[in-house]
Parts: sequence; C-alpha cells; structure tokens
Amino acid sequence: MAGKFYDEWQVGETITHEIRRTVTETDNLLFSTMTHNPQPLHLDAHVASESEFGQILVNGTFTFALMVGLSVGDTTLGTLVANLGYDKLLHPKPTFLGDTLRAETEVVEKRESKSRPGSGIVTFKHRLLNQRDEVVCECLRMALIKGSNSESKA
Repeated sequence: MAGKFYDEWQVGETITHEIRRTVTETDNLLFSTMTHNPQPLHLDAHVASESEFGQILVNGTFTFALMVGLSVGDTTLGTLVANLGYDKLLHPKPTFLGDTLRAETEVVEKRESKSRPGSGIVTFKHRLLNQRDEVVCECLRMALIKGSNSESKA
C-alpha cells in the first residue's frame, strides 16, 4: 500500500505496519558513529555491561528514525509535502541489540491546510514495540499531505 492522500485519512484509523526489523550491532555502531555520538552506552560493551542495563543500549535517535521509517510506506510515501514537526517523543523502555521491532500508527488529528488548498495536516501517533510487545518509542508526527485533487499531486 502506498501513502494515502489527505482526504483518505480518518481520525482514529490505526495501521499495524507489516515490516519488522531486528536491530543489529552494525546498525547501532554505524548510526552512532555517523552522527558523531560517542556515548559509551552505545559503543563500549565493557562500559555498557557495568551499567544498570548490563548490555549495550541502542542509540535512541536510531530507534526513533527506524520507527518513522517503518511507517512511511503505509502513511506518506508519494503523498508527503513535508514533515512539519515531531512532538512528545518518548522512550519508555530501552532497545537492545537483537530486539525485533515493529511499528503501529494511529491518526489522532487532521485539518485542512490554510496555505495549500486541497492539502492538509495529518497528525500521526507512531508507536514502536519490541518482541515482548513493550513500547520502546513513541511520538506525534505532523505531516503536510497532498489532497487527492490537489495541484501538487504528482
């Protein structure tokens, strides 16, 4: 399923995204080094083993980016004008190497754009869950989305 146009979304609609992803050491290492994040809890197995978690923690910004990425194919692929912002980002549980993650999205609000007739702003609540069904990340994402009859339609 490709992304939906603004007028196709309904408040309360929920999607369970089919793609799942097992987080690897390489994912965490590359993301942390590419973003210049030297946090030993993400990169140093010895330091991490002495922490309260007893193991390496996956970089939270990777977890967040993965959550949004897993949702794109079902939400905004081909219909997005722009992501306008993210709010209420939480990491209620840690993510560890080897965790398999899946995402869910709920439409919590929508309104027509004042500056782009036919387009609108959809607020998605994304949740990322691990294999134990624990929420490891969640946020609100506000996206400006093309309308099906919009001139900005590709």
